[in-house]
Amino acid sequence: MPETFDWPWVQQGVADTIEVWNHCAAHPVSNAPRYPTDEQARRERLYDEALYDVEREARRRPLTRAQKLQAQNRIAASFARFSAAALDLPDNAVQLLTNDFLPVGTQLARWARRFDEDLSMADIIQANRNAWTACGLQPLLGESIRLTPSILAYSLLYPYTDNFLDRPNTSTEEKRRFGQRFQLRLEGADPVACNTHEASLWALVDLIELQYPRAAFPQVYLCLLAIHRAQQESVAQLAGNDAPPADVLRISCAKGGTSVLADACLARGEMNQSESRFAFTWGVLLQLGDDLQDVREDLERGSVTLFSRAAAAGVPLDAATQQLLAFSEQVAARMDNLPQGSKMLKDLLRMSWRSLIVGAVADSHRFFSPDFLAQMEASSPFRFEFLRARRKRLASREGLYTVLFDAFLEAPQEDDLKSLPIPELAAV
Repeated sequence: MPETFDWPWVQQGVADTIEVWNHCAAHPVSNAPRYPTDEQARRERLYDEALYDVEREARRRPLTRAQKLQAQNRIAASFARFSAAALDLPDNAVQLLTNDFLPVGTQLARWARRFDEDLSMADIIQANRNAWTACGLQPLLGESIRLTPSILAYSLLYPYTDNFLDRPNTSTEEKRRFGQRFQLRLEGADPVACNTHEASLWALVDLIELQYPRAAFPQVYLCLLAIHRAQQESVAQLAGNDAPPADVLRISCAKGGTSVLADACLARGEMNQSESRFAFTWGVLLQLGDDLQDVREDLERGSVTLFSRAAAAGVPLDAATQQLLAFSEQVAARMDNLPQGSKMLKDLLRMSWRSLIVGAVADSHRFFSPDFLAQMEASSPFRFEFLRARRKRLASREGLYTVLFDAFLEAPQEDDLKSLPIPELAAV
């Protein structure tokens, strides 16, 4: 009998995940890789070679369609060389990234700009992160990697909703009313859009309904309602929240878990128990990884997470990060139990999770003890000072990378958006 992803299911998923999380506190990871400093230096040279190639393409400022397509090809080739040499990725993993995941990103970006030319580069990058997660799930569920209408639509829903909820000049009452109207649309009602923002959201829901009719795929819409409710409840993490740590963890688990639960359901239309449990815990892992990555920004704006709360109290984040690494291994074990998906893909996902955590430690180094930083740096392919310096360098190149982003929006000779219908906006 198919599972019903209603709110009681989510609450049980949160409780089960918290039990796994608490178990990880007593079982730190002990099999981390080790990189001698001379090996890190070699990889850093390869990193800089690839970065130089990208910057060189940006300086060329491709103007014509042919120049933009040539820039795409050269950057993809440079990325492939870097991945193979500096990250030790096998050829089939490099091919997966360049021939499957990269085209998903460029296809989404082109569709998004055609749909709404006011979407920013940051919005599209945020949407791409979700689309890559959903497309990473496809092979694990027995599907081929491709950008479908529903994955596209879901990935774009939350830049719209997040941007609205983050507006400082929008009242709490306006946000509450918007949440109620969006819930009605997710439930299948068709309220008249009040503005262009709502019209865009309604049109994206139309795309999901086009691929997954409600009567035939009830799990899809239960998952969408679950992430909507979790997102609404996450407002409790804003400034002034004095919720106990257990509630902060519960809110993070619900929001992260339901987000990737919806990704998985949209990847195939339905899930069994082992698939849904894995998707939920993967979502929690990504949410907690993002919270660790954003600890400085969360402290500045007063948003409360497990990591920002500990940092605000002056508690080093060593233990919580060790716990997160151990939790990632538990998520990987659930992934390994899925019968679909190649070992190469599973190894690639496992590496990406660890890289997210290690990179967050490098960037937020002031919140960790010197001993823990030394331990974590030894397990990184790159030295932490190098990573921070390159991050700063990349941030200062915003104008150049806007040029490259524009180059990747150029469609190839055979327009690959034909399979993705562009809906008409609802009447305002």
